[in-house]
Amino acid sequence: MKELVILSGKGGTGKTSLTAAFASLAGNMMLCDADVDAADLHLIMDPDIQETHDFAGGYEAEIIPDACTGCGQCMELCRFDAVKPVEGAGIFYIDGLACEGCGVCADLCPESAIKFEEKVCGQWFASSTRFGEMIHARLGIAEDNSGRLVALVRDEARKRVLANHIDILLTDGPPGIGCPVIASIGHANAVLIVTEPTVSGIHDMERVAQLAAHFKMPAMVCINKYDLNPDQARAIEVIAEKRNMEFVGKLPFDPAFTTAMVQGKSIMETHGDSPAATQIKEIWNRIMAHPAMKMDRLC
Repeated sequence: MKELVILSGKGGTGKTSLTAAFASLAGNMMLCDADVDAADLHLIMDPDIQETHDFAGGYEAEIIPDACTGCGQCMELCRFDAVKPVEGAGIFYIDGLACEGCGVCADLCPESAIKFEEKVCGQWFASSTRFGEMIHARLGIAEDNSGRLVALVRDEARKRVLANHIDILLTDGPPGIGCPVIASIGHANAVLIVTEPTVSGIHDMERVAQLAAHFKMPAMVCINKYDLNPDQARAIEVIAEKRNMEFVGKLPFDPAFTTAMVQGKSIMETHGDSPAATQIKEIWNRIMAHPAMKMDRLC
């Protein structure tokens, strides 16, 4: 039982399309979409949702109108300008989008007129797809705690992988290097960094590489659309070698990726004989041959 997390330093590098392509090659596998802030793997996988669960994270204050005397202390205390007056009513309400859930207003309200309760921030799902089971989530608009939701989604996926004797967990990770990314790589066998041959692509790849090295996580690198700038692509290979990251391959620019995505398919399903699909097969074989992918780290 192994886990590969596909990462990128920024959005739009093609990691989700690559994850979907790997899913068609992996056999006995489970998918996990850990990019809960902007989940899109479901657009290709067309999941049939079997289970829906609420995700509660953080707290939100709410003024009880009948108990509010309009003293205004909550508005004076709030440092986020979340407390607003109800025009012509002499009482106040709390703007849920502005409330940071600190609880100061509820703690210090002289009339105990403010409820402070845990709120539902999103949902997570267990679904079936044409390639296997998929665990994914949707975070609400302007909600935080995405790191906690990533951890929840991955924990649930790992439990099911172990219970159902699944060979590999493919995780489509969040972009960047923030809390959600850190939550997505714990206990994984290795990460695959998908990058592009641009100055910003190299910069973002190096940031993810530093993060992986900090957590002692084996990292591999592949380049998408390498032929758009061969010089930068060669520079990426040099950097990967210097950082002791295995370079597993490069993909040409291929409109077949977009064509497949529009059809809600992976490129392996729609253009299995294309140059890009051939390279994907080779990249997958190199990933599975990596020493880190031969160890059991799921627990």
